[in-house]
Amino acid sequence: MEESRLPPGQYVPRGRPVIHYGRVPTFKPETWDFRVFGATASGEEHALRWPEFERLPRITRVEDFHCVTKFSLMANEWRGVTPATIMDIAPPDPGVRHVMIWAEYGYSANLRMSDFTAPGTLFALELDEKPLSPERGYPVRIVVPHLYAWKSVKWVRGIEYLLEDRRGFWEERGYHNIADPWREQRYSYQEEPGEGPD
Repeated sequence: MEESRLPPGQYVPRGRPVIHYGRVPTFKPETWDFRVFGATASGEEHALRWPEFERLPRITRVEDFHCVTKFSLMANEWRGVTPATIMDIAPPDPGVRHVMIWAEYGYSANLRMSDFTAPGTLFALELDEKPLSPERGYPVRIVVPHLYAWKSVKWVRGIEYLLEDRRGFWEERGYHNIADPWREQRYSYQEEPGEGPD
């Protein structure tokens, strides 16, 4: 059953590897906020402080997780806040078709709105009934399980609503703009017309 859920070229490792770019940030709840900006319906920026974000309703999803380096972690139990909850608080302009997820140190990843609002996408605060560990993205990471894991940004600090697509951190450095593991969309040279913003 598990093998049938593995995208092409992936394997299940022993243990749970952790990969990230740069150092693990220190969480400072007194200054932490989550911003929603860009093409909002009101034209204004919205911000949630940590106590507000922590109180948002949460749901649980069990999802697989596929790293572009070819390992897959199966059946992870994530608990967190849906994108729909955030969009209810800070609605996007009707013309928004993409979002940029922003994290600590200016890290970013772009998503199509259809990927952002997909059923499995979640702003996770917990993994397997425990708060995320710092190296796995504490206090908040987005999980986009149907795409390669670099789109599942750790240490999330905000969402930028986009009227036009723009490449994020790894996408600017040669990774595929969409990142579908079932199509092995690893690198930008594999992009078909219309799959990138360029």
